[in-house]
Amino acid sequence: MEKNSRILLIGDSITDTGRREDPEGLGFGYVRLIHDELLVTYPEKNIEIINRGIGGDRVTNLQARWDEDVLSEEPDYVSISIGINDVWRQLDQPQMEQVYPEQFEEIYHELCQKTKAQLILMEPTVIEEDLDSEGNRKLVDYVEIVRRLAKQYHAILVPTHQDFQYYLLSGNEHPLTTDGVHMNSAGNMLMARSWMKACAALF
Repeated sequence: MEKNSRILLIGDSITDTGRREDPEGLGFGYVRLIHDELLVTYPEKNIEIINRGIGGDRVTNLQARWDEDVLSEEPDYVSISIGINDVWRQLDQPQMEQVYPEQFEEIYHELCQKTKAQLILMEPTVIEEDLDSEGNRKLVDYVEIVRRLAKQYHAILVPTHQDFQYYLLSGNEHPLTTDGVHMNSAGNMLMARSWMKACAALF
């Protein structure tokens, strides 16, 4: 990674984590942990981290703000974490217009196509800390789409869903979320470590 590189991370509330209340605009989740790790490990590189997460976003919301929130920033790297609300809304708000896998892939493909920066695609995490939950069963198709697009666009794939699976299958009962979706400090650490490991070759 070149000196003074800009990394923009975009997504939903899992990325957002109160960034508007944070004087540095980074929030208090995995984006903050990535920032701090890069800061102390590679101080000479002066890497800029930009958080553009917004709580509640689905891939359709990313599409609506892509030009303003991503392309106008001219980042060198764009990290995308999306898909949880595209599935969760099917469960908690079935009356609203839904984003099913075909549309999710079509829009995500469009975003990748428009982006000239190096892409970093994060698998959607989990919906409930039970791999057999309805949310996690529905999530499978969305995870597979992200994996396919990562291959198609030569993106770095961050295996966040896989890493959550590994943790949940370990039998350790310490929770990673506060409500089945939003991360506690351990969940944010898992995401940050997954991201750093996947992106290690960049640094």
